[in-house]
Amino acid sequence: MGQTRAAIDAGATVATHLFNQIRGLHHRHPGPIAALLEDERVRVELISDGVHVHPAMLRLAERAAHGRIVLVTDAMGAAAADDGDYHLGPIHVQVRDGVARTATGAIAGSTLTMAEAVRHAVASGFTLEAAVTAATATPAASLGLTDVGRIEAGARADLVVLDDDLAVTRVMRAGSWVPAST
Repeated sequence: MGQTRAAIDAGATVATHLFNQIRGLHHRHPGPIAALLEDERVRVELISDGVHVHPAMLRLAERAAHGRIVLVTDAMGAAAADDGDYHLGPIHVQVRDGVARTATGAIAGSTLTMAEAVRHAVASGFTLEAAVTAATATPAASLGLTDVGRIEAGARADLVVLDDDLAVTRVMRAGSWVPAST
């Protein structure tokens, strides 16, 4: 916990892929996760796919770091593609039931799209507003982008229209509707 706090004091502002490849929470040795969730200066990335992070941990993070969550996909080349064999750089990856794994069984990125990340976050207990903010305004702010991630005068006008099932129905890029793919 102390090393993480020192990193934050030195300027670290984003926790990459919270809960993944990070020592877990422990009641006597809380470790980096507790420090990251407690500190208001840090935004925390979550891979909301039902594989990388359990829904209960998504809810815990959202409650502890409300307004500081950044949804990320960790997507590799098989994102939104059919099951099959793929490569992640030089690593052979098998995608089965939408989950990308190496030959040893390790998770190898994801096949997640951002729309699916939002749907899964909502299904896990995020409010729709919190999930959309975590996919838009918070990551934009994290990157210092001032013209994306929100709907207001002077912003870039990148919009995604979702239906009642949170599936993408239309996309606007820089103020122009993108033609539907056929």
